[in-house]
Amino acid sequence: MKTHRFAPAGALALIAAFGAGALSTQASEKKTMDLGNFSVSLAVKDIKASKAFYEKLDFKEVGGKLEQRWLVLQNGNAKIGLFQGMFEKNLMTFNPGWTQDKQTLTDFQDVRELQRTLKARGLAMSVEADEKTEGPAHFMLTDPDGNTLLFDQHVASPKR
Repeated sequence: MKTHRFAPAGALALIAAFGAGALSTQASEKKTMDLGNFSVSLAVKDIKASKAFYEKLDFKEVGGKLEQRWLVLQNGNAKIGLFQGMFEKNLMTFNPGWTQDKQTLTDFQDVRELQRTLKARGLAMSVEADEKTEGPAHFMLTDPDGNTLLFDQHVASPKR
C-alpha cells in the first residue's frame, strides 16, 4: 500500500527557495504566546440536563459546584465547563498559569502581558484586565465570527 505525504504549496516553495533550514529559522525567530489551559465554556439552559448528557459521553466531573450552577467536566484531554445563567453564549476559555490538570505554573505569561501583546497586534478587547493589578484577572475579545475568547487567570502573577 502506497502512502502519500502532502505539504502546502507555500511550504514547498520556501524549501525550494531557501532550503529546509529556512523553515526552522523562521519558526525560532518568533516566540509563540502560551495562552494556558484550554477549555470550552458552554452557556447551558439546564445544568443538570447538560451534566447528564455529557456523562453519557463519559465526561466526568472534575470541578465546580452544581449548587452554584457551574461545573467542569473532562474526558481525556477534552475539557468543558457548564455554566447556567453566567454567560450569554459559549466561550473559548484560556487559563494562563495553569496546566491541563489545574496545577499552577511557576513561570508563565501573565494575563496582562498577553493582553498587551494582543493589543499591540491590533486586537481590541471587549473586556480589559486592569494593567495596574497583579494576580487573578481576565480579559475578553471577540473573533471575526462573533466567538468570544476569555483569558481568565486564577493564580498569582509569576515572579520575574
